[in-house]
Amino acid sequence: MEKNMTSNKAAPVNCGREEINVRGKMTGFSAIEINNVKIVIKGKYLRIAEVREEWDEDIVDPQLTIEALRKSGTRVDIFTFIQRLPESRPKYDYHMEWDSIAAVPITSYEHWRKNQISKQARNRIRKAEKSGVVIRKIALGDELFKSISDIYNENPIRQRKRNFHYNMEFEMVKKLNSTFSDRADFIGAYFNDEVIGYIKLVYSDRYARTMGIMGKVKHIDKYPMNLLVAKAVEVCAEKRVPYLTYAKYDYGKVGSDSLKEFKKNNGFENILIPRYYTPLSKYGSIVMMLRLHRGIKNILPLWLARTLRRILMVWYSIRYYRYFKSGD
Repeated sequence: MEKNMTSNKAAPVNCGREEINVRGKMTGFSAIEINNVKIVIKGKYLRIAEVREEWDEDIVDPQLTIEALRKSGTRVDIFTFIQRLPESRPKYDYHMEWDSIAAVPITSYEHWRKNQISKQARNRIRKAEKSGVVIRKIALGDELFKSISDIYNENPIRQRKRNFHYNMEFEMVKKLNSTFSDRADFIGAYFNDEVIGYIKLVYSDRYARTMGIMGKVKHIDKYPMNLLVAKAVEVCAEKRVPYLTYAKYDYGKVGSDSLKEFKKNNGFENILIPRYYTPLSKYGSIVMMLRLHRGIKNILPLWLARTLRRILMVWYSIRYYRYFKSGD
């Protein structure tokens, strides 16, 4: 495997700030630009550098990037980066761990509908179509943002967890959903001219990824989310996009079983890609030695992680009783 592949290309470093959506809020992070790739440094006590849009950009020369980070004058404890689809075979000899990604390999829409999804998903697509749900693209603008805002504000919980988009100010809704407008499609699920669900597709050089997918709880019986995924696959097939990705497939000990099942039923596969970690300080080396670089929750015993999750769900069910009673 490769490690020392430093090129002669210069590595200009520009320090500044980048805003990133964290739990429904735009949060500023220190940023460094190296060879036109923006890298953000997250964390207060443990400073981890990662590519700002790691699903869209490659680290072509990791060693050059590491050297530039060390010379930047900005404190960095650990640098992490991934190999993007379809490169699943490890290329470098840095410390590597597997990352899970949910992806649908696409050949044609017909093949996906006949062979890649479950019987349950096919039935739900048919039910959505028969119930009168109509799927069409939505132009970027205030009408779209108002529809998304209505979906955000329907319920303070999602999948039995806090909905961090609830009661979000309209200007923030616009800001969050205007990103990548030059290479994104918004697809809406309509029922009686009301937008009851939407999906945002962002296209990169290798695949399309969902960057927002949500529906109204009161229309869950019409299965708009299944129909939205179906349309997303159809659009990708028409554009000859080889993969549709939907964040992670397996979130480990704290992941949602229902979301994982939804992805599985709709043809998403658990594809493992390499994620690399390199310590850039003594503190970073110690953290990695103690296996704390991926957070405390990942080293908790499974029984404890699930117990804490159940306690949190009970607390939410008490605080938002009437919403749980309504079916979310």
